[in-house]
Amino acid sequence: MTTWPVILGLGFTLLAGAFVQSSIGFGLAVVAAPFVVTFAPELMPGSLLVTSFSLPVLQLLHAEADIAWRSLTWSVAGRLLLTPLGVAAVALLSVRSISIGVAMLILVTVAASLTSWQVRNTPVTAVGAGGLAGISGTATSIGGPFLALVLQHERPERLRATLAAFFLLGAVISMVSLGLVGEFTRHQLLAGLTWVPFVLLGYAVAAPLRARLSHSHLRSAVLGFCALAGAGILIRALIF
Repeated sequence: MTTWPVILGLGFTLLAGAFVQSSIGFGLAVVAAPFVVTFAPELMPGSLLVTSFSLPVLQLLHAEADIAWRSLTWSVAGRLLLTPLGVAAVALLSVRSISIGVAMLILVTVAASLTSWQVRNTPVTAVGAGGLAGISGTATSIGGPFLALVLQHERPERLRATLAAFFLLGAVISMVSLGLVGEFTRHQLLAGLTWVPFVLLGYAVAAPLRARLSHSHLRSAVLGFCALAGAGILIRALIF
């Protein structure tokens, strides 16, 4: 079982992840998951799902609720549909196998977005993004890049608010699903709650940057961070 000094040390990766997510709409788990899976693999994915629940609550309480409801509805439907596959992946597959699959999906999606064929916000793409998040978000706690790419052309406030609502609902779905099959432990819950103050601090520190991000800068940040996230997850899975 992971010791509390290690859990507290990992809290600083949650602080960094919360800073990123508060700025561009996602990134909490993308930043923290590689460290958690390296130093405390038994805390995955439940502990990060707890923090994935806490930050969206804060974002929705302190920001304009400018939510793209149609996109949110379709993406949540997709997540509900495919979350059982994520639960099965946690039970049957290694973390390395899951990480490679998620990384490849992220990189292919980014590449597609940079070509003449753009990822547009439609019911089909929203359902697809939600479905992929249902698998990868439940298995690894990383599900944000897919819907973020679908919403990349939205205003910064709408992108952040819609992703926050999606993460809130998605985290609840995933935690309940994992709990039903015994894959969400008390130790994961306590570790996730311990990280909440770090998440709150990361959100507060990011406030000045949120005010400065324009639409074009946000889209570039989303695409760039998705690419870095996918490459980082893939390299880590292949090397370690």
